[in-house]
Amino acid sequence: MASPSLIVSLVLLSLLSLSTALPSHNILNAAEILSDSGYVSMALTLEVVSQSLAPKSPSLTIFAPPDSTFKRMGQPSLSLLQFHFAPLALPLQTLKSLPAGTKIPTLLSGHSLVVTAPSSDSTISLNNVKITTGSPIYDDGFLIILGVENFFDPNYQAPAPIRVPLPDPVCGSSSSANDTSTIGFPGASWFEGARGVLRSNGYAVMASFLDLQLVGFKNPSMLTVFAPLDQAMENPLQDPSIFLQHVVPCRLSWYDLVNFSEGTLLPTYMEGFTIRISRSGDVLLLNGVPVYHANMYYSDSFVVHGLRESLVVPAETQEEAADKSSQEGAGSEANNESFLMDDDNEF
Repeated sequence: MASPSLIVSLVLLSLLSLSTALPSHNILNAAEILSDSGYVSMALTLEVVSQSLAPKSPSLTIFAPPDSTFKRMGQPSLSLLQFHFAPLALPLQTLKSLPAGTKIPTLLSGHSLVVTAPSSDSTISLNNVKITTGSPIYDDGFLIILGVENFFDPNYQAPAPIRVPLPDPVCGSSSSANDTSTIGFPGASWFEGARGVLRSNGYAVMASFLDLQLVGFKNPSMLTVFAPLDQAMENPLQDPSIFLQHVVPCRLSWYDLVNFSEGTLLPTYMEGFTIRISRSGDVLLLNGVPVYHANMYYSDSFVVHGLRESLVVPAETQEEAADKSSQEGAGSEANNESFLMDDDNEF
């Protein structure tokens, strides 16, 4: 009879084969380190799933309970396993930046983890389960594994957070967002910390944009950058405006983003281009693109979030624009016909 750990591994294989694009050697390296660190059950799990990974998600954070919990609980259900996998890169530094009440999406549809310890507390907890490792068990920038003291409870009900609403509009006037006159770029020091973080996580193109300072912003006091992965940026130097549509003229942390209502529009420095907030289950989407590295870099005035793809006008918006254009065209033709008929009557 197969051991409980092997059964868990086989169940988890079916889960991750549909959800991750992480290279198998990353998984094998992580499994070896997990085993050496005393997390044998999770190590066996990862060794099995590494053989059959499909290209779906480029980053993952795994919250690994200890072997004693696996033995006590027996075979975890598929849904319980899904609850321990977040489709985001969440280093400890990022988790420490999240205030209590912040939601973190998981692979269990419709279920999020909730930060339950304040960022000022030295102990980080999710759903009232403590993260037990003072540093990641494994972290290569895309796959991060953190130890937790127990399995999470999917039925945990977090108290409603005290939310101070952002002003409306959330990022000031659209006129200030669209003003890109080059009269004083914030300067190299403004982005000094962010550039190294971007390059080390696969965002060298956006880091180069900050280095080159291709276009200035008028007296910025706060900025948020949504950075696409390098492979998602095609010929960026031929169209520098692509950078402007990824920069928002205010500071928006992950906590701010997940608390925006469905359909919220964020202005950008690209005139006429807005970013629409939506969700697929609990996964936050920006113009249909998921954020998968939240709070990659943050300071009092500047935040960077990592994206899988470049931001474009959402398909539904394009369709609506086409419909509107068609309706306007039909209306124009009708007006022309009416005008011609009036002219005929005059003669």
